[in-house]
Amino acid sequence: MSHALLSPSAASRWLSCTPSARLETQFPDNASEAAAEGTLAHRICELTVMLYAGRITEELYHAHMRKEILPSKYYCPEMQEHCEEYATYVIGRYEMARSSDPAAVLMLEVKLDLTKYVPEGFGTGDTVILANNIVEIIDFKYGKGVPVSAVNNSQLKIYALGAIDMFGFAYDLRMVNVTIVQPRLKSLTSHPMTIEELQAWADSELLVKAALAWKGEGDFVAGKHCQFCKAKAVCRANMDFNMQVAAHDFANAETLCAEEIADIISRADMFKSWIGAVEEYALKEALGGKRIPGYKIVQGRSTRQYSDELAVANILTGVGGYTETDIYNKKLLGITAMEKLLGKDRFAHLLDSHIVKPAGKPTLVTESDPRKPFNSAELDFAGIILEND
Repeated sequence: MSHALLSPSAASRWLSCTPSARLETQFPDNASEAAAEGTLAHRICELTVMLYAGRITEELYHAHMRKEILPSKYYCPEMQEHCEEYATYVIGRYEMARSSDPAAVLMLEVKLDLTKYVPEGFGTGDTVILANNIVEIIDFKYGKGVPVSAVNNSQLKIYALGAIDMFGFAYDLRMVNVTIVQPRLKSLTSHPMTIEELQAWADSELLVKAALAWKGEGDFVAGKHCQFCKAKAVCRANMDFNMQVAAHDFANAETLCAEEIADIISRADMFKSWIGAVEEYALKEALGGKRIPGYKIVQGRSTRQYSDELAVANILTGVGGYTETDIYNKKLLGITAMEKLLGKDRFAHLLDSHIVKPAGKPTLVTESDPRKPFNSAELDFAGIILEND
C-alpha cells in the first residue's frame, strides 16, 4: 500500500516536527504485523457495513470472507466481533442521518484528494456520510496499544477538508463531525466542528506547516508524536529531549518523595521507547557490518519448542495414557507445564525426540559478555547477510 510523503495518519508528527517527514524517507518502511492485522480488519469492516446496508448479499459476503479473510493468519473471532461493532455503529449513524434526510449518502473507503491543503496529499476515509448540512467522517482503529481520540485529531480534520473539497459543490455543508471507533480499547470519541472552525485551522496551521514539511524545513521538535517516527533512534532532537527527561532536576534529598516517583513513572514510557529504538537500530547496524564500539553480536537465549504439537498430543493420549483434559488448557500445555505434569524422566522418555531448541536470535551485548561473538559465517547461516561499510 502506497503512502503519501505527508501521510494524514502521520499528520500529528509532521505538523509538530515539520522536517521529520523528509528525514523518515532515509529509513526503510518495515511493515509490522499490527499493520497487516489492521488492513485485514478494515476489509472485514467494509464488507460487514456493505452487508448490513444491503449492498451485498449474505452469499457474496461469505464468498469474500472465504476467499480473502478466513485464510489469513491474522483472522480470529475476536477480530470479527470488533469489526461488527464498528459496522453496527456506522449503520446506526447512517440510519439516523436518513431519518432527517432521506437522501443521505453513505460512502465506504473513499479516496480523498487532499492536494488543496497538502502537497501530493491523498488518503482513504473509512466511512463518509453526507446528509443535510453535515459531513461525517468515521474512522476505524484496530490497534490496542495506544488510545486515539477524535478530539482535534489532525488526520480526521484533513480527511474532512478533503471530503468538503470533493463534495461541497453538491451540498450546503456547514458542520463536520469526526469519530474514531477503537473497539479493542472500548473507545468511541467524536468531535463536531463548524466548517468555519475547520477552515480557520487549515489556513492558520495546516497550509503553513504542510508547505514547510514538504520542503523538509522548520525545526526538529521532539515529544509524544515521536513514538512511531522511523528516525527516532538517531534524531538528535529526540535524544536531547529524552536526556533532559533523564536529567530532570529533583529535590536535593537522600530519597525520592512520592511526587518525584510519580513524575518519573509519567516519563518512563517515552524514555523506554526511545532506548528500545536506539537498541534496535544499533543491532541492525551491527548486523549490517558496522562496528558499535564496545559491543558485539552474540547468540541470544533460546527456549524449547515442540517440533510437532499433534504428534506430541498423539503420543501422550496414546502410549502415555493421558486424556486431552490432562494435556490441554485451551491449547497444548507449554513445555515447562508439560514437564511438571509428566515428571522429568517420563517427559524425556516420551517426548525428547519431539523437542527442539532453535538457535537464539542475534543480540547486541557488551564486549565483556562471556558469550563468544557471532562470526560472519554463523550470521550467514542464520539467514543474516552482512553488508560492507
